[in-house]
Amino acid sequence: MLWIKAFHIVFVAAWFAALFYLPRILVNLAMVPPTSHAERERLLLMGRKLYRFGHLLMGVALLLGGLMLAMAWDAYVAGGLWMWIKLALVVGAIVYYVRCGRMLAEFERLQNRRSHRWYRVFNEVSVLLFMAIVILVVVRPI
Repeated sequence: MLWIKAFHIVFVAAWFAALFYLPRILVNLAMVPPTSHAERERLLLMGRKLYRFGHLLMGVALLLGGLMLAMAWDAYVAGGLWMWIKLALVVGAIVYYVRCGRMLAEFERLQNRRSHRWYRVFNEVSVLLFMAIVILVVVRPI
């Protein structure tokens, strides 16, 4: 069980690295001048690769987390409300990640209507999700 937990943490950390960086690529895309086609294409390529690779990391993290839950359901769920809130935040992180992919597709279709400032604020959502999840798992306040 500890090996599964260790690898779950590794894959979650790697997935959140993608969650931190992908919105930053969106910020940079929003700042690219219309005449910088090479820079735009490079950022789009980076974003597509990161988004696809992040799906793999997310899948492994979810699989390992689900396996841990299945093996010790009573221990995790009977311990309090923290696990249910954590799972809701994980669903929120997945929705956020999918939304990042859709925003990347908007840039590919030249349909972005948001400013780089908007993306800078949006970029912070993943940090808040990560902090809340870590606090719930470590402190288990409820």
